[in-house]
Amino acid sequence: MPLKRLKRGARLSLARLPLLGGGRRLPPSPVHNVRDLWPGDPAAGAQLARGSLTWAGYTHPVGPGMWDSPEFEPAFREGLLGFRWLRDLRAVGTDAARLKARALVDDWLHHPAQSPQALECGVIGARVAAWLGHYDFFAASASDAFRQRLMARILVEGRTIAALMPPEQHGWQALAALKGLLAVAVAMPEYTGFLARYRRYIDSVVESQILPDGWHVERSPEVQLRALRELAEMRAMMQAVQHALPHSVALALDKMSPVLRAMRHGDGGLALFNGSHERSAALVEMVLSQATRTRVVASSMPDGGFVRVQAGRSLMLVDVGVPAPAGHDRDAHAGTLAFEFSCARQRLIVNCGGGVLPIWKEALRQTAAHSVVVVEGMSSSEFGEDGSVRRRPTHVGVEHAVAEGAHWLNLSHDGYHASAGVTYYRRLYLGGDGEILRGEEMLEGERELAFVLRLHLHPSVTAVEGPDGSVLLEAGEQHWRFRAMGGTVGIEESVYHGGPAPRRALQIVVRVDPAARAGGQDATAPPAEGADTHDVTLRGAGTPGRVRQVVRWALRREKLLLLA
Repeated sequence: MPLKRLKRGARLSLARLPLLGGGRRLPPSPVHNVRDLWPGDPAAGAQLARGSLTWAGYTHPVGPGMWDSPEFEPAFREGLLGFRWLRDLRAVGTDAARLKARALVDDWLHHPAQSPQALECGVIGARVAAWLGHYDFFAASASDAFRQRLMARILVEGRTIAALMPPEQHGWQALAALKGLLAVAVAMPEYTGFLARYRRYIDSVVESQILPDGWHVERSPEVQLRALRELAEMRAMMQAVQHALPHSVALALDKMSPVLRAMRHGDGGLALFNGSHERSAALVEMVLSQATRTRVVASSMPDGGFVRVQAGRSLMLVDVGVPAPAGHDRDAHAGTLAFEFSCARQRLIVNCGGGVLPIWKEALRQTAAHSVVVVEGMSSSEFGEDGSVRRRPTHVGVEHAVAEGAHWLNLSHDGYHASAGVTYYRRLYLGGDGEILRGEEMLEGERELAFVLRLHLHPSVTAVEGPDGSVLLEAGEQHWRFRAMGGTVGIEESVYHGGPAPRRALQIVVRVDPAARAGGQDATAPPAEGADTHDVTLRGAGTPGRVRQVVRWALRREKLLLLA
């Protein structure tokens, strides 16, 4: 390993030397255009034109000579040094925005950042792809001297990425690095080594990240979108120069697109699992249109560990997997068996989201931020100080049956076995018309434990307690009634971080306290005859002689106005 790092360092030092062209003349401009495919945010661009950048939840003044400001957080610095914000200036479309972009790039060419983050291959790949993707916007009309400096720096950056191959980063950032390498190869085809280097490593990187069913190994819809976007850009570059797309990339595009479609709610945004945000429906659709011409939706996702259930106009998405494996788990959540539920374009039951700032990201990784049972205030997975998953479920049971349009899910996991000595069973039923969702939550162990079922509601959903102990929900023109047996039902505050900032929301909670069950209700008793939950029972769950605690619940759509 020390010898490998020594060789890598020597290649990197050689790559950073200016203009070692091997006798070849540097092209005065890109031989082939590299077009940035994605829309920018004109409001963010106008803010940047005034000297301030917002990225990853942080806002700082930026300008010439400020690349290495000690005030910049790592996430903000990564965004600043990646130059993706050039598309926001392009979206403004004014000469002032063009000159601002040119001034910032020119300052970098004279005084590049010295931060180690500036030399991460994913950051370099994003930066060089952004420069080339917006060349017509900020550089085509610039002076010959500026364009010569820019092309010389692009050559150096390309050599730097090549020297850093294979990428040490294991996530989607490795794809960003290879995209940048490909962009340089397209812009400077005379330097054939760039394309050869790209083709040498692209297959192994893609195959290490994309699972057989098309899921990215990190199991996050957000990462799925980002990885698919990087691959779609590679496809566009290859098409522009009429090169054959590597088979691994073509196959990944075909497999990943149906998965991303499957993880969209009716409003077009993404489901909130493992650090995801809703994202713009228009952006998601644009990425999908660039990635593939088909509109297939994945029907089975066993490797990624998700189940998609649709009936009528209702959609339920369930996490039936364990957190991502080591090396890919820094953003994994403790949300095993959590679900989200929507009807038409209306989200009803959600997870709390991914957060942006570190304090939110850490809190929202916990099981309590998901629509699932929480045992004794603990999470089903635990995280180490470095952010990796230290403890996770080792087994998840999944049975999915369909009859006459109705769906039954029998689920279980052992994530609480080591910490609390119990196994968690969850049974979900969605009726064929999509207007009744029932559930049964069961803990089985050696002793009774306190636990709470949390069903987080989208901020657009209003909830009030009904006179009969039910919870009445109003969501736009939709009205739903929630009932439960086996615990104390209540409404509590929650938070929703499906966008750039947290929003206030509500959650339905069903608490089970062995010391004082509400109204003397026995949590292990079956529901009363004719109760709204009577047809949800766990099949094949449980062991004789073990203590079982059960909560049964139902969410039913109502035809009449509830919250008048």
